[in-house]
Amino acid sequence: MIDGPERAGQRGLLYALGLGPDDLSRPFVGIVTTWSGAHPGHVHLRDLAQAAAGGVAAAGGTPLEVATISVCDGLAMGHLGMRVALPSRELIADSIEVVATAQAFDALVILTSCDKSLPAALMAAARINLPTVILPGGPMLPGRIHGRELAVYQAREASAQFLQGEIDAQELSEIERHLCPGPGACSMMGTANSMACLTETIGMALPYSATTHAVAGAKRAEAWNSGKRVMDLIEENLRPRDIITERSLRNAITVSAAIGGSTNVVLHLLALAREIGLQLDLGLFDTISRQTPFICDIKPSGRHSLLALDEAGGVPAVMAELRNSLDLEVPTVTGSTWDEELQDSINRDPSVIHSVSDPLTPEGGLAVLYGNLAPDGAVVKQSAVAPEMRHHRGPARVFDGEDAAVMALRTSSIESGDVVVIRYEGPRGGPGMPEMHVPATLLVGQGMSKSVSLVTDGRFSGGSRGACVGHVSPEAAAGGPLALVEDGDEIEIDIPARRLELYVDASELERRRSSLQLQEKQLRGYLARYAAAVGPSHEGCVLA
Repeated sequence: MIDGPERAGQRGLLYALGLGPDDLSRPFVGIVTTWSGAHPGHVHLRDLAQAAAGGVAAAGGTPLEVATISVCDGLAMGHLGMRVALPSRELIADSIEVVATAQAFDALVILTSCDKSLPAALMAAARINLPTVILPGGPMLPGRIHGRELAVYQAREASAQFLQGEIDAQELSEIERHLCPGPGACSMMGTANSMACLTETIGMALPYSATTHAVAGAKRAEAWNSGKRVMDLIEENLRPRDIITERSLRNAITVSAAIGGSTNVVLHLLALAREIGLQLDLGLFDTISRQTPFICDIKPSGRHSLLALDEAGGVPAVMAELRNSLDLEVPTVTGSTWDEELQDSINRDPSVIHSVSDPLTPEGGLAVLYGNLAPDGAVVKQSAVAPEMRHHRGPARVFDGEDAAVMALRTSSIESGDVVVIRYEGPRGGPGMPEMHVPATLLVGQGMSKSVSLVTDGRFSGGSRGACVGHVSPEAAAGGPLALVEDGDEIEIDIPARRLELYVDASELERRRSSLQLQEKQLRGYLARYAAAVGPSHEGCVLA
């Protein structure tokens, strides 16, 4: 970009930044952030970017800071914003690719925090394949009220309790005011922190950085060290596709199963695999989960916040417990293998990170179900399902969209034993495969999570609890069997047997299909383009 007399204009433009000839002779390192002043997950990233830039400069590079968008799923939840949350992943990945290519960066440090921006950072790094270190922005400290730790999903459950008359307006207000004490990703094993842990597991982030909290001084040190380390990666020519491989992705699936990671990680790891030319099968997640014990007692499935996981030893302590189930010879951005990195790792609190010989459950957090209602699969976070709901058969209550289901739940027209079906909320039909977190939390708040199941071609928040089966594929908008379900049809969810069945005669289903009119939505702008190009959930919702 800057060599030779014909590049005088480019050099002149860079001098306008305050750079000099010496700066132009050094590697250009893009310091990419998803900073935003609009939500807490990313509000602190600008300061961390300056620390990362300092590390680059100290190691002999020229840091150049750039920014792209970010979306807070928590703020987007329950309205139109949730339909653009998953599609933002592609925009963020594309924008990093565009700026890195246009500015001819030699390497990248990507600082980001939340549900879609972390997988987007991984996807962009794999696609561009420049030496890259990713720094997760870190979890938020847990909220605290009357000695009780809080995470954001508990406020939504409290809102349902308020609507039921179980708590008053003052108690609800007190919860929401003490819920989020400062910057960082929500203090639970939601999608943001699940993806941070997996970014570290894959080897694209420095060890321990996934759980170092946003407000910790150690987080600034990690930013500096990430900037310093990326300069070594240039010298070593160690690139993302050397690190992101089938072996490291299998490690990530294993760790996700062990920590009770969000169901959304399935979409993101499938999409990441495609960036390196690998087509993972959805069934692999179930195979690995069956072989991996669930060992982390972290909210929302468990009792503890991310702070407890960090104090117990973070991701390295989890990986050390899983040592016999992982490929520890894979490289990481440190230049060392995980086998070398784990030599000094210890589990400081077995009540938070259980041993594999004393797991919370013998199987991992995720399960993939198949059957005539989900020929291409469906996903459930079985670690968040009450034991009595892991096998449930009941009559369908069918809703064409989330809003209608929420209205029914708020008017108490759902009965014990029902299977709530929410359709036309998939990647194409939603569009954007929005999270059905509001109906899921209403079920919990109304005390129905142990008597009512929820089945959808949409997805769920990492903070969701209950018998919530999502990612049903093919989706209703693509003519999947979910589009044929009628009120009163019997549906069986059998998580141990991995089955999702609709008990309607094949001839009756064929009759319904002959008169089926698929729901179509009038779309404009990015969502219209997204709906036309997005692939199915069992392939990661990637764009054609």
